[in-house]
Amino acid sequence: MIDQAIQEKVDKWLNSAIDDESKAAIRNMNENELADSFYKDLEFGTGGLRGVMGAGSNRMNKYTVGMATQGLANYLKKSFPDEEINVAIAHDSRNNSRFFAETTAAVFSANNIHVYLFEDLRPTPELSYAIRKLGCKSGVVLTASHNPKEYNGYKAYWDDGAQVIAPHDKNIIQEVQAISGVEQVKFEKNDAKIESIGREIDEAYLQEILNLTLAPEVIEKQHTLKIVFSPIHGTGITLIPEVLKRKGFESVTVVEEQAIPDGNFPTVVYPNPEEKEAMSLALKKADEIHADLVMATDPDSDRVGIAARNKQGEYEILNGNQAASILIYYLLTKWKENGKLNGKQMIIKTIVTTDLLDKMAASFGVDCPSTLTGFKFIAALIKQEEGKKEFIGGGEESYGYMISDFVRDKDAIASCAMLAEMCAWAKDQGMTVFELLAKVYEEFGFYLEDLVSLTKKGMKGAEEIQQMMTDFRTNTPQTLAGLKVVELLDYQSSKSKNLNSGEESDIDLPKSNVLQFILEDGSKISARPSGTEPKIKFYISVNQSLESKEQYDEVKSTLQNKIGQIKSELGL
Repeated sequence: MIDQAIQEKVDKWLNSAIDDESKAAIRNMNENELADSFYKDLEFGTGGLRGVMGAGSNRMNKYTVGMATQGLANYLKKSFPDEEINVAIAHDSRNNSRFFAETTAAVFSANNIHVYLFEDLRPTPELSYAIRKLGCKSGVVLTASHNPKEYNGYKAYWDDGAQVIAPHDKNIIQEVQAISGVEQVKFEKNDAKIESIGREIDEAYLQEILNLTLAPEVIEKQHTLKIVFSPIHGTGITLIPEVLKRKGFESVTVVEEQAIPDGNFPTVVYPNPEEKEAMSLALKKADEIHADLVMATDPDSDRVGIAARNKQGEYEILNGNQAASILIYYLLTKWKENGKLNGKQMIIKTIVTTDLLDKMAASFGVDCPSTLTGFKFIAALIKQEEGKKEFIGGGEESYGYMISDFVRDKDAIASCAMLAEMCAWAKDQGMTVFELLAKVYEEFGFYLEDLVSLTKKGMKGAEEIQQMMTDFRTNTPQTLAGLKVVELLDYQSSKSKNLNSGEESDIDLPKSNVLQFILEDGSKISARPSGTEPKIKFYISVNQSLESKEQYDEVKSTLQNKIGQIKSELGL
């Protein structure tokens, strides 16, 4: 028997002004499908609105997109009374992304808001850039990032070019919830309020990226560096080959099978560069041409995965922490060599990103604050520190990096350009990418991380995830891998507890459903339900000194064993 609240929501939709096709789809659903489609409304999480496409309040469709846009439009008018309001809209290569982008533009225009709509698919970071470049109050990009093809999403941005955070996210939701039905959404497009944009923004954005170059003389010497790039059927094809060419790299090979934008992502199971399977064609091509560097971006080009030959001569994918570490090491080294460090700089990471970045930053005299997971929090800190601290770069373990602050979100376009430059710099010194990584470990310690993601779909899955977090809070492990758990950080209660003394201290970050266990040797285990996917994620970080690069394999094996033991004891 279907829950009464769900049935009432179903009936409300069936009796509303939605189209006949949507009504038929709802009537054809079984009880489980109805429950999953209507048990809640899509909410703004760490990545905005995201869900499976289809009919229902918990699905991405014309009406949920329309209601979200109407709510955002209402909030913008309240936030900027008596001001002209401009917004920018972009979309990726996913199925229905263009339709959802045009729906969003139509609703904004019907609310007398001027819309800058990209003429065709564009990377998410370019949308962030366009907001500030064009003086917009807000922006929207239609994308579900690296999710499977069934998904789409709606990321809302504020006037600083960053994704919305509190109080705006909650206030927008309140405005959306105040809309009692789709009849209150203004869908009638006003063409006079919609302006197409494209190449002029591309050019300005590309120039900003080229201005970041730190070692042009090295690129000139290493201009034949062999690079393989795959956009995995996404937006990266629009700008990454071009920026690499303009940067001076003359030997860039694009994976042809994945070069055409396609929302069905026909050559991969998941369009996620974190997955080796998604990079398999790029790795095969790299092996054929003996490439120095392999890069692949997700559909909206805010994240990039990289690979290079290890000392065994095999192509190995670096995890997000490793890529962030060598990228930040390169930035800090060149900033220091170029005389640009004066004690007023910072890099920023998230609480689940490797602590290697903290050690590295300290040695260069650069601040390294941590934020909650999500680049919107990194962007908020950049805004807070404007005029006081200069942002060099930052990153998070999930393959997202940002260099400089003209974009206020993770940026795979700028990252690909800088990663290629970093690789050229390493090669110019006789080092491969992995030899550079070993050099960093030798100097600062060998940090190894692993991520376990457990998928729990639907209403039942959400309850299971919540129960897991409750269990960890009430039954905190006393030891892991033979090491005592000495500290518990609970970001939901904003309390850090010393488990030896019982002393508590405050965590100066917004509340979030995250737990961290700190072991006596500095190892860190984090548990965090995803804000954008039906998953609970466990981040495990262990470390040990590396006396010489010859010990690399031995130390790596020791750390891998420790991670395996921790996973086993946590039942992962």
